[in-house]
This record gives sequence, structure tokens and C-alpha cells, in this order.
Amino acid sequence: MILGSGIAMLDGTVVNIAARTIGEDLDAGLASVQWVLNGYLLSMAALILVGSSLGDRHGRRLMYVVGVGAFGVASVLCAFAQNAEQLIAFRVLQGVAAALLTPGSLALIQASFRPEDRPAAIGSWAGISGVATAIGPFLGGFLVEHAGWRWIFAINVPLCLAVLWLSRYVPESRDEEETAPFDVPGALVGTFALGLLTYLLTSWRDISSGIALAGVVVVLGACVAFVLLERRPGAMAPVELFASRVFTAANLMTFLVYGALGAVLFLLVLQLQVTSGYTPLEAGVSTLPLTVVMLLFSSRAAVMAARTGPRFPMTFGPLVCAVGVVLLAFIDADASYVVHVFPGMLLFAIGLTMLVSPLTTAVLAAAPDRHAGVASGINNAVARAGSLLAVAAFPALVGLSGADYQDPVALTDGFRNGQLLCAGLLAAGGIVSWIGLRPDVDDPDAEKIEA
Repeated sequence: MILGSGIAMLDGTVVNIAARTIGEDLDAGLASVQWVLNGYLLSMAALILVGSSLGDRHGRRLMYVVGVGAFGVASVLCAFAQNAEQLIAFRVLQGVAAALLTPGSLALIQASFRPEDRPAAIGSWAGISGVATAIGPFLGGFLVEHAGWRWIFAINVPLCLAVLWLSRYVPESRDEEETAPFDVPGALVGTFALGLLTYLLTSWRDISSGIALAGVVVVLGACVAFVLLERRPGAMAPVELFASRVFTAANLMTFLVYGALGAVLFLLVLQLQVTSGYTPLEAGVSTLPLTVVMLLFSSRAAVMAARTGPRFPMTFGPLVCAVGVVLLAFIDADASYVVHVFPGMLLFAIGLTMLVSPLTTAVLAAAPDRHAGVASGINNAVARAGSLLAVAAFPALVGLSGADYQDPVALTDGFRNGQLLCAGLLAAGGIVSWIGLRPDVDDPDAEKIEA
């Protein structure tokens, strides 16, 4: 389960390090490069609730295996893409496959372990899957420099085959109580709202103010319609789950933190290559503290969080991340790795390690067991949507457009503003956790989580 979900998470960040090379090789502008990243995140975030709902109804293992197989096929197509448009289309297909496999992996772990063993199992899943996200820039840099950017997709194929072979030993599970028909209207409206919002954030400079305003109105209307639809029986994202203060706070914190994480890595690897003169491999190696710290200490963080409850690690983890991002904001053409890059990356890694495992455990513990797939899907959708919207919006918010990502002067100003904005999102995530996860005798979920 960890290997399969790790492949999907890896592909959310491995392309970051190759963004500049892909743009140059396929003669693509910043908007196209953004869509190579966002096409994957968009389809994954928009459809992950569909994947979790299908798994709960028809079998989580079945949907997981179908998703892994489709992911391998889409990876082959990406490796042979001949232009930016083809690559974007194939990345969208990758995201669809990832939406099927990602929620199933965690739901199967939840269903296969005894309740007393679940925190440790989920902690291992969250920590090692987080390593897959963090190792993306390093692996991407190595492959881009020594094999070419197409290999960042081709390498998925043997990994997917290994997952399919291992899946023979995974027990099937589903929600035996679910009898309502599949939530087709909710799936369509949710996908439409997220897709249109991403388009507006990415392309608002190229469209008239009237069209942009009309698009915003349509997005808001679609969001309201989605909430109303999900109040019905059989909804793929049951609104009653958000009646739990713990579940709501954890997902809001997820949106803020993963939005910052996506933007930090996207802007950092560009800044190191374009402004500081790093090769793709050197830029990837610079992020290794993130991988090493998470690999060594994620399981210990899960054990500590089990003793103290999730409130403290989910509060102070984002705050430590924010301090690290502020340090990274001052990377420029003369930056030294030891003085300017390593301290910031180390603090960012420590903070992320503190929060990842407790976050996943808190989300699943706040939902009924029969909704394990849905709860996992919602949290994954929120995380991917946060990264998606941040990568789509941040370049425009900090004044980057067109070929600015290849101009060291323009990129440095935008990078610094973007990192400081990310630090603000991380700090906000810590505040949300402190307020939303406080013990409360009137909230049984909060008591359960603390226990």
C-alpha cells in the first residue's frame, strides 16, 4: 500500500525539478509548465472523492489495482509525449489513475489492522509516503541530469508492476452498509468547480476582467451547489463528517499546509537552478534533508503524537516549517548552501515530520470506520487541492508570468514574496490546529483523538 500511494505522491513533486528542462525542450511558457504540474493535481484532486466512493462501494482493493495499472499506462504515454499539449493531457490521465489508487491504500490499511494497531500502521504509511513526496526533487534531478526528463515518468512502470504483484496478498474490503446509488451529480459539480477555479487562477492575466468575474460567480455557484448535493443520502463527501470539529480543523490545516508545501518546492527548485546556478541534480540534492529527516524520524513522531495527542505536533510543526521557509526566502545568486539553503531545509523538514503522521491519524480517527475510504479521500482531495491552487495562483500573485521563470532578476523577487506568503500559510495552519484541536468535553471526537 505504501509503495503504490508513494508512486502517486512522488509524481506530484518529481516533475517540479524537471519543469525548466521540460519547458525548454518542448518550447513551453510558464502557463504550460504550470499545467504540466496542475493537470496532474487537478484531475487527482477533483476525482479522488470519486475514487474513494467507488472503492467503498465496489471494493477498495479492486479500485486500487485498477488505478495502479492505469497509472503505469499513463506514465508510458507521458514518457513519449512530443509537445506540451500531449504531456498535459497524459498528466491528466495520470491524475485520474492516482485518484483511484490513493484513497484505497489508506482505507485498506485502516480496514486490515486492529483498532489498537492502526495509529502505528497509519504513522508508517504517512511517514514513508511523505518521504516519497520529499524525495521527488532529488530523484527528478538525478534522472533529468543523467537520463533525461522522460525517465521521471518511465521509472514508474516497473514500480507499478511490483505493486500489482504485491497486491495479490491484500485483503478486499468495502462499505457493506452503503446501498445508495453513486453520487454522479456531486462528482460532476465538484470536478467542474475545481477545474474552472484552477483555470481562472492560472489564466486570469490572459482573459478580460468581465470573463474572469463571470467565472468567479460560476465557481461560487458550483461550490454552493456541491455543498447542497452532498447533504443528500449516499453523497460521496457526506457533509455530516464535517460536524466533527476535529475533522474540519484537520482538513483546513491540511489545505493550508499542503498548499504551502506545493508552492515552496515548485518555486525553490526553479530559484536554485535559474538564479543560484544549480544543476537539476544539485537542486534535487539540496532538498535531501527533507527526505532524510522524514525517513529517520516519522515513526518516532507518530509514537510521540500517540502519547501527547495531535494538537501539539500539528500546531508547532507548521510553525517550525514557517521559520524554515522564511530562511529559504533569502536565497539569491550568491547564496551558499551551508548558510542559506541547509538551515531552512532542515527546519522545514523537522516541522513537516512533526505534523504528517498525527494529521493522518487524527482525520481517520474522527470518522466512522465505514467511512474510512471517504475520510481518506476527502483529506487527500483537500491536500491535492491546496497544492494545486497554490501552484496555480502563486506565480501570478507574486508577479511572475511568461518567461519570467528563466529570468534570474524577475524570478528572485517573485520567489522571495512567494516564500514569505507560504510562511504565512504555514503559520495560519498552526493556529487552526491549536484552536480546532483543543480538548472539549462537548466534542466526543476530540476526546477520542486525545485518548
